[in-house]
Amino acid sequence: MRLALATLAASTLLLTGCKDKSPPANTTPAPQGSNTAPKHDHPHDDGHDHGKAAVELGSASIGPYTVRASREQGELKAGSDAPIDLWVTGDPAPAAVRFWIGSQDAAGSVKAKAEIEDAKDPTHWHTHAEVPDPLPAGAQLWVEIEDGKGVKHLGAFDLKR
Repeated sequence: MRLALATLAASTLLLTGCKDKSPPANTTPAPQGSNTAPKHDHPHDDGHDHGKAAVELGSASIGPYTVRASREQGELKAGSDAPIDLWVTGDPAPAAVRFWIGSQDAAGSVKAKAEIEDAKDPTHWHTHAEVPDPLPAGAQLWVEIEDGKGVKHLGAFDLKR
């Protein structure tokens, strides 16, 4: 009898517990200590324009890199995500690029690891950055570029809200 009840309970969990209740992988909090969201794995028919209607955030030098940033046009809503695009040029090529919205120390934010958007343009990086709730006063788009030696370079852009 106990085995039958355990089997029934396990079957019920499998049938009801596997519905897609989780947020997209690129906006879920990272494992303890890493503060980096998983890789960009959303479909590109996700309702975002991916740069077609963009707010240009400007250009900046971040370490040995020249960086141009944009975000999808529209209001930044606390608790949602913001599609972000960066074009990074410089040598050596970045080993990793991470973005977050908020304060420099990333308190209350989730770092999102970007990926190259299109193999034909290895300078174009993209991800969806989580907009913290509440959105801190003076929040900016923070960009961390890690080179092949593990050195991290940090810069920020005004969100132009």
